[in-house]
Amino acid sequence: MGATRRKFTLEFRTEAAHRVIDTGRTVRDVARELSVLENSLSKWVRDERRRMETIEGTSDEPLSPAERSELVRLRRQVAEQEKDLAFLGKAAAYFASKPPKQSDLR
Repeated sequence: MGATRRKFTLEFRTEAAHRVIDTGRTVRDVARELSVLENSLSKWVRDERRRMETIEGTSDEPLSPAERSELVRLRRQVAEQEKDLAFLGKAAAYFASKPPKQSDLR
C-alpha cells in the first residue's frame, strides 16, 4: 500500500512560506522543522513571493502583521463557506432527484 498524501491548509502553507521569507531562514531548515518536503515548501515560498509582488504592485505598503492575520482568517472563512455551498448544492441536487411520495406528505 502507498502512503497517504498529506494535505495542508492555505493558512499552514502561507505561514510556512512566511517563516522562510520573513526570517531569512533556509527552506531546508524550515522544511525539516515542519516535517514537510523541501520541494513543497519551495513552491509555497515561490507562490507567496509572487502573491506579495502582485500586492506590492497595487499598494505602496506591505501588509502589517494584523492585516496578514486578518487576511488568513478571511481566507479560512471563505474556504469554509465554499465547502458549505458545495455541500448545500449536493444536498439540493439529491432532494431534487428524489421527489417525496404522496404518502410521505401526510
